[in-house]
Amino acid sequence: MKKEEKEQKKSIGREILDWIVFIAVVLILSWFVVTFVGVRTVVEGQSMEPTLQDGNNLIVDKLSYRFRDPKRFEIIVFPYQYEENTYYIKRIIGLPGEMVQVKDGAVYIDGEKLDERYGAEPMESAGIAVEPIKLGDDEYFVLGDNRNHSSDSRDPSVGILKREDLLGRAWVRIYPFDEMGFVVHE
Repeated sequence: MKKEEKEQKKSIGREILDWIVFIAVVLILSWFVVTFVGVRTVVEGQSMEPTLQDGNNLIVDKLSYRFRDPKRFEIIVFPYQYEENTYYIKRIIGLPGEMVQVKDGAVYIDGEKLDERYGAEPMESAGIAVEPIKLGDDEYFVLGDNRNHSSDSRDPSVGILKREDLLGRAWVRIYPFDEMGFVVHE
């Protein structure tokens, strides 16, 4: 009987150890995914309407920009520099090395009017972009789609984004369920 009790205790100990190892592996994998692959975020506000609505839940792809440069019109997520755990969601308009200006309510890149479907309504205020802005080698100019109701690169408190500031690109909308799917980029 003692031999059976010893084996039963050994079996219970082995079961507990297996669960501890399993939980540790799950935690390590979760940390890896959230740190390097993707993370969930929630859209707050109306700056990206009609593309994204207040309360939409998105998966942010943190992996792509490790292997390629961000592209014009991609929707990106970045931390707001003055408030911890606050993230902005905007569309990339200007790329490194370009000259960006907002005049007569439209966006101009290197002196040419940008042909875009997003943010089609004329901008009421050009903000800091009333004068041409020359982007550096690692700088991006972003705007919300709902330009007249958006805090974006025209506002000096958000400023021009550096590549290192980009958390990732908005990839998939996961909520609300009836709107699930890939986020429109182009």
